[in-house]
Amino acid sequence: MVSPADMVLFAAVVREESFTRAARQLGLTKQTLSERIRKLEERLGVRLLERTTRRLRVTGAGATYYERCSAIAAQIDEANREVQQRQAEPTGLLRVSSPMLYGRRYLTPVISEYLARYPHARVELVLADRRVHLIEEGLDVAIHIGPLDDSSLVARKLGEGRVHFVASPRFLAKYGTPSARELRSARCIGFSAFETWEAEGVKSRIDPVLTVNDLELACEAAIAGVGIARVPDILCRDAVGDGRLKILFGPRPAMRRAIHVVYPSRVSLPSKVRLFVDALATLAEPRGPLPSGSRRKRS
Repeated sequence: MVSPADMVLFAAVVREESFTRAARQLGLTKQTLSERIRKLEERLGVRLLERTTRRLRVTGAGATYYERCSAIAAQIDEANREVQQRQAEPTGLLRVSSPMLYGRRYLTPVISEYLARYPHARVELVLADRRVHLIEEGLDVAIHIGPLDDSSLVARKLGEGRVHFVASPRFLAKYGTPSARELRSARCIGFSAFETWEAEGVKSRIDPVLTVNDLELACEAAIAGVGIARVPDILCRDAVGDGRLKILFGPRPAMRRAIHVVYPSRVSLPSKVRLFVDALATLAEPRGPLPSGSRRKRS
């Protein structure tokens, strides 16, 4: 069985018209290259090169064989360049999963920039407020908020999401500002029939006056004066900034939740994943408050 690698070596020797120059180009010793070509001739049962102390001459069979070997070498080079180009520039579909709120607030500019920079790339964004399974669901990248529970995934921290207890001035004027110990009896907006909240080190089992399954709805209900809500900073900061909501129990957040981008492996990482993760780290780091100019003004 003739190795394609030996055919490429033979093409290099003929092209350079020298074992010495070909060996230097290929990173081999002259002796190794000469031995490889000799064994190639033995496998083929034909003399490809005539060697003398002064020059190297290609036989008639060798000239015909060189044309084929040269074409194969060119195809191999083209294949290598194509693979390297694909590694350098993302192509094909990238499937990304994110919690709904984070996806709505942060991912549009990231994806827009990514697609504008890499026109051969495609993105499918799946918004889901649940723990996803990357490999089983055929996903390339996922945004994960909270503790990591799968050590097999590679994780890159994007920042921290802060969560606050908030209520409207109208609500506080009517019901008063509760202490942390009074939270259990306050009118609250929750996500389940019974929840445990912690404020200033005090844990309270609350009985929500309104139960919802959407953070934005919880925030809007708090602004409307329905009750106290526990919502992410990215959702309530505008309303806090223009006075529609107030943060309760001091300026420290009720909790901090780490935000990571996770993907299956660092080994042979496709460029579409690597470059998208880099874009996320640059454009979607929710670490500080929005600049004051981005806050809505009350009409």
